[in-house]
Amino acid sequence: MLNALLGETLCTCFAERFTAPYMRLHSSIRISDDITEGTSYYLQEVLTVKRLLEDADRPAACLFVLDELFKGTNTTERIAAGKAVLARLNRGPHIVLAATHDIELAELLRGDGYELHHFREEVADGRLVFDYCLHTGPLTTRNAIRILELYDYPSELIAEAYDTQQKLLGKG
Repeated sequence: MLNALLGETLCTCFAERFTAPYMRLHSSIRISDDITEGTSYYLQEVLTVKRLLEDADRPAACLFVLDELFKGTNTTERIAAGKAVLARLNRGPHIVLAATHDIELAELLRGDGYELHHFREEVADGRLVFDYCLHTGPLTTRNAIRILELYDYPSELIAEAYDTQQKLLGKG
């Protein structure tokens, strides 16, 4: 998105080459609640995404960049609503980039023309290591609990988390 913005406004970007049509730029990143307006975090998300949907219905091409849609609500509705919104945004001449930790949502989006990519990290020699490379395909590993372990969370908490994970995955 940064390269699109720089390309459209200053005719420059952080790449050897960048080619894209003129697009309206939209993002849903770092939303926060507004106590003075009386709107919760989730309501702010709803209002922001509504504006994106309205712009997606216009004929001009848009670049949408979204991070963790509807994280202000429960898992089932987050995945269901996120899938419906992302499917709708991906119609027409638009480009949609969406980040999610919901493996289930990623799998559902495959049927809506999305390509899946992911970043990887691993625990090696007692450290969290990132390769900072974008990999093709869905993420196939789970290590959030392992990272809690790495940072010395209490062992009984770790054991309970692993046990609950197995139950949620239907293995316990």
